[in-house]
Amino acid sequence: MTDDASDAGARRAARAIDALRRGWPFRVTGPDGALDLLAVESARDDALAEFGSSDVLISGERAVTLKLTNQRVAATPGPVRLAGAADRVAAALAIADPALDLAHPLKGPFRTIATGGETAASAAMTMARHAGLLPAFFVREATGATETACSADDVALLLDPARLQVAARARLPVEASESAEIVAFRSPEEASDHVALVIGKRDGNPPVVRLHSECLTGDVLGSLKCDCGPQLHAALHAMADAPWGVLLYLRQEGRGIGLVNKLRAYALQDQGYDTVDANLRLGFPVEARDFAIAGRMLELLNIPRIRLMTNNPEKVARLEKEGVEVVERLPLALPTNKYNEQYLATKRDRTGHQL
Repeated sequence: MTDDASDAGARRAARAIDALRRGWPFRVTGPDGALDLLAVESARDDALAEFGSSDVLISGERAVTLKLTNQRVAATPGPVRLAGAADRVAAALAIADPALDLAHPLKGPFRTIATGGETAASAAMTMARHAGLLPAFFVREATGATETACSADDVALLLDPARLQVAARARLPVEASESAEIVAFRSPEEASDHVALVIGKRDGNPPVVRLHSECLTGDVLGSLKCDCGPQLHAALHAMADAPWGVLLYLRQEGRGIGLVNKLRAYALQDQGYDTVDANLRLGFPVEARDFAIAGRMLELLNIPRIRLMTNNPEKVARLEKEGVEVVERLPLALPTNKYNEQYLATKRDRTGHQL
């Protein structure tokens, strides 16, 4: 695909995600069918009446929570379409939002039907997660003309880490190191900027690298529910003690589900669910971050070999898959508190962290 064609495809996907956030209908096409969609969370009843469909499309993870099965057998559940499930937005939210499960414990019975386009349906779920909305849509087969449309390939283009470029860099003295440099990365159509903080003087040795996903509650507000803030600052000081290091700060809040959905997961944790089950009840994968972004950032910084500071072996595997040579894994051990003990136990017992 030419650069001009790639740019055009990414712009189409960006416009469709904007429509999704605003509660406007949009179309997604794929090789096995096209769907017209209206995001449940941002929809209004008047827009739904104009849209003219009471079918609801939910993610496979949310369908498992509701004890629904997909039309096909798969190791990873795919999106599920519920025929005539909701003729008002409030009724669809009761299906899509797990915060309402206690208020609406009896749902259905539902009749599942073929999605009408598996590729388009899966792309829509990716778009919802990227927009920070619940993965649920009113859906119909594509009919007539539409103002906003993109293909599943367009969505992949928009989110392709290869489109990242260095946007700016500057000296940034920080508490851990007065000689740090910050580098910002941006793709043309994407709203999220990622940053790297380079600490110390570069030499021929692999740097200490920490992948840190944005955590507003932990990094900025000092949340005790997680260990993100302490990990961030401990990593910076460890880099300052090494010859040199790089912090990759990825704008992927809540393991890639966004701030609002992370707060919804917090509310579910208050009901007794752990972090894994909370994400699944919301309709998201347990791990939705894109570590290929980190691989691209290291490529742009011309850093092929690293010493990775992490307790998560999956990060090692994912970076090596992107062509980064991880010569050493460095653990990052920190004390717990009464608020994050369960969170860290879940990391250890359910997502393979070596704590």
